[in-house]
Amino acid sequence: MSTSQGSHRAGRRPTTAGPVPLHEQPTQAAVLVPGQVPGQSQTRSQGSRAEARRAARRRKSGPGPVASLRRIVPQALVVAFLAGGTSAFVANDKAVRLSVDGVPRTLHTFADDVDELLADEGLAVGSHDIVAPGPGEALASGDEVVVRYGRPVALTLDGQRRQVWTTARTVDGALRQLGVRAEGAYLSVSRTAPISRRGLALDVRTERTVTLLADGRERTLRTNAATVREAVEEAGITLSGQDTTSVPPGSFPRDGQTITVLRITGSRQVREEPIPYTVERTRDPGLFAGTEVVERQGVQGVRRVTYTLRSVNGVRQKPRKTGEEVVREPVTQKVRVGTRPLPTSVGGADGLDWGALAACESGGRPNAVDPSGTYGGLYQFDPGTWRSLGGSGVAQDASASEQTYRAKKLYVQRGASPWPHCGRRLHR
Repeated sequence: MSTSQGSHRAGRRPTTAGPVPLHEQPTQAAVLVPGQVPGQSQTRSQGSRAEARRAARRRKSGPGPVASLRRIVPQALVVAFLAGGTSAFVANDKAVRLSVDGVPRTLHTFADDVDELLADEGLAVGSHDIVAPGPGEALASGDEVVVRYGRPVALTLDGQRRQVWTTARTVDGALRQLGVRAEGAYLSVSRTAPISRRGLALDVRTERTVTLLADGRERTLRTNAATVREAVEEAGITLSGQDTTSVPPGSFPRDGQTITVLRITGSRQVREEPIPYTVERTRDPGLFAGTEVVERQGVQGVRRVTYTLRSVNGVRQKPRKTGEEVVREPVTQKVRVGTRPLPTSVGGADGLDWGALAACESGGRPNAVDPSGTYGGLYQFDPGTWRSLGGSGVAQDASASEQTYRAKKLYVQRGASPWPHCGRRLHR
């Protein structure tokens, strides 16, 4: 007991004590492995502990050169791949300047050409738009692409209307682009007015030179008037009454045109003019052929005609009919025309010289009428005697053969007494 306690106390050492003497260190029993040489176990044990310490040191200091190489190679490949991708990414990115209708901006794009850039930016262009460089042109970093949209303009230039397109954004720019001379011209909108994508209507009247002739004077005028009437007024010429110009006053005055002012004075004149009557003829078998009897005398009608009389610059013009009205309608004349064949002879009178009698009485004229208007025809019948012999109307309207026939009948009744001066010629 006491020995054991003494041994236990002997085994406890203060922390400040020095090294333990070798003779006090505990001993270990040696265990021999069959075939092992005495003392060899201790040597191997010491080698194993040294190897363990070296392994521990390797773990603390990191992997060896081979292990490190095996880990470094894959990492290097990944880094190289990423570096190559980044280089390609940077190479395809382009910084370009895009100007749309005069509004510029700088952007980055991967587009290869202008078409791709416009598609990426959602910009649609048509046949009236301008793109520079043209669609399909390749793009490089630092390039500038300009897009100008076309705008429709309903242009009325000096009275001629037409539809045109322009990429200008203002009226002034459009005029320059279209080559319109605007100095001194009339413009329906301001030159500084903007033109939207929807377009606008523009009326342009350029300044022109016209010559005006009025009241014996000649005036040359520079004007952008829309009508001849406006140009005349600008020249200080007044049109009054029926005055007009040699070209329509509402027409457009052309450059170099000469316009004459016509001073017109006029009046009206009303005339009554006859309206001829028509003749209606009816066949009558009761009358001998060649005989015509006026059943109803025709009467002329009357119409009232209005004429305008004008003098232009003092020269009287031909009257111009401006109206008419019928005052009295004409009355149609009705005539009966005989169709009955004449007898060939009259007994007791056929052998006489009727030609000599006719030559003496009327000069051989069937329609002859004496100065008093009482006697007529070849044999100078008075109306009563003519009708008593079966004639119609008056003798001078009958045919020569009928008159001779009636004269023969008269001779049979009364002899040569109806022709006291010429009757003797019947017997020559």
